[in-house]
Amino acid sequence: MTSPSLTEVLRARGLRMTAPRQLVLEAVQRLGHGTPEQIHGEVRQTAAGVNVTTVYRTLELLEDLGLVTHTHLSHGPPTYHAADDEHVHLVCRLCGQVSEAPTELMAPIAARLAGDRGFTVDIGHVALFGTCAGCDDHGKADR
Repeated sequence: MTSPSLTEVLRARGLRMTAPRQLVLEAVQRLGHGTPEQIHGEVRQTAAGVNVTTVYRTLELLEDLGLVTHTHLSHGPPTYHAADDEHVHLVCRLCGQVSEAPTELMAPIAARLAGDRGFTVDIGHVALFGTCAGCDDHGKADR
């Protein structure tokens, strides 16, 4: 079964399809992970008249519709990605690279927290910080 299109989701809510809505969703999908400012930059390559306020409002709507989700990968703005691509975020503290790991890696921790503390982990919002292989290799070469 295929997921409904943006147009179908909007119509089901009594909303109409607009070019900025389509462009913002496409930018999120192209970037993989993007802050509102990065998404705005991507959208402006196609539609220079779309302002950053429209991007923020559209991201909020797309999240309400369940098409995108956000996570906080640092103290800066949230990072958005497609909601159907749930994963754990791996963030390098040195270069800022964001990579992904399957959510199954967190299952034992989530199960233990649920059993021990009654706490349910939102695995899609998990971000683990450390050092990526490239930065780690570079640091070893300097030693």
